[in-house]
Amino acid sequence: MFTALALLTLAAASSPPAAVAVRFDREGRIETRVAEGFADPANTRPLTSDDPVRIASISKLVVALGVLRLVEAGKLDLDRDVSVYLGWRLRHPGYPDRPITLAQLLGHRSGLADNVDYALPLDADLEVALRNLAAWDAARAPAGDFAYANLNYPVVAAAIEGATGERFDAAMARLVMRPLGLDACFNWPTCSEAAVARAVTLRGADGTVVRDDLQGVRPPCPVVPATDGSCDLAHYRLARHGAGFSPQGGLRISANGLARIGVMLLRRGEGFLKPESLARLEAMAPVHPTSGEGTGGFFCEYGMAMHSTGGPALSDPACRDDLFGDGRLRLGHSGDAYGLRSGLWFDLEGGDGIAYFVTQVPEGQKGTRSAYSAAEEVLVDAALRRTTGASPLASPADAH
Repeated sequence: MFTALALLTLAAASSPPAAVAVRFDREGRIETRVAEGFADPANTRPLTSDDPVRIASISKLVVALGVLRLVEAGKLDLDRDVSVYLGWRLRHPGYPDRPITLAQLLGHRSGLADNVDYALPLDADLEVALRNLAAWDAARAPAGDFAYANLNYPVVAAAIEGATGERFDAAMARLVMRPLGLDACFNWPTCSEAAVARAVTLRGADGTVVRDDLQGVRPPCPVVPATDGSCDLAHYRLARHGAGFSPQGGLRISANGLARIGVMLLRRGEGFLKPESLARLEAMAPVHPTSGEGTGGFFCEYGMAMHSTGGPALSDPACRDDLFGDGRLRLGHSGDAYGLRSGLWFDLEGGDGIAYFVTQVPEGQKGTRSAYSAAEEVLVDAALRRTTGASPLASPADAH
């Protein structure tokens, strides 16, 4: 397994890639199927399924869980003008009479576009940043066609802050991490010292360190510093920034942590969320065109911070989202940043799922059967067809 991944991901790097995959099921059993390479190649610390990594866009799904908890508590409304929670007016400049809602933001149908930097410095103001016409897709009105844009999620984070009076990372710890028993966090402030000590260092395809070379020490500044280089979080303004703790991709979580979320989803909320909330999350809408806005058929359907692999969308020959190669419908989210590829996928009919990540994947690498990377195809095949031992799934979800 390790040799295959190494051949797929890099040829000239000084350190091998890291790869982990766990399988989980509705009964709460979680089993590590793959754990290879190093969490920190500098000190040859072996990777485990308990080691947290910057998981990229699976973060969006976790943010949506927090939003749904607030909806159930009566603090947020998915279909109300989000300006109510922001405390300032958010409008698409081309469609000033159309309100923008949380459902549209979570589903990438707000009209926002990634043509401006969404990693805002500490002293930035989100309202001012979104006055830039380049932040908007002139061709897409709110509630219109899907166009993936990370910029939606700082707005969602700001709405969470407006509704709760808490900083985004702290609100997510209260709403999601602690209730699910996860030692996970956005940009490190609310993770334990033990999690910081286990951090996975991200390296690019050539082996160069690109993120989270912590060496067991919590980073001194968890946000993009202010324009003068300072990092005084007392100056962070609730509902005026939103981007500071990277809601679009900055969740640090282990593969086992992702699996716990997957078990909850398979168990239809399990006291954490109501089934009707999950129904909103999972309601898939087709992406037009199914070539995925230039992604080569990667996004064929997208719901509310969730997309699909396989299933009915494959009836369109332009759809190439069948990562697993078996045609089965799975729901979840993918991740792609800093050389990492990740996924959390669950099969409601089959009652099981896979959580994984692999590092040092070259930009633009494609698989043979899908629009996903070749490294991911190899990894999910190993997770589905090979176990770490003869024993069946036997680790209860509450043991991690």
